[in-house]
Amino acid sequence: MITINIDKAKEIAHNARRAARAAEFEPFDAIIMKQIPGNDATAAEAERQKIREKYAALQAQMDAAQTADELKALLPSMG
Repeated sequence: MITINIDKAKEIAHNARRAARAAEFEPFDAIIMKQIPGNDATAAEAERQKIREKYAALQAQMDAAQTADELKALLPSMG
């Protein structure tokens, strides 16, 4: 019988969540950090906040997951 360590599975899932979040942040980070002319930093920050909220909710769902199957079901929603 295969036993899955749920704590380790959550760690792996959270790492995937962090990577996906970083990828979504990247274009907005560039606008804010580089102060690229013609791009609205306020709008970029608003988009970054939407991303933060999305991934905060996903983090809570992952923390509440009790099985590896529940974690797997959450992973496709990260895209």
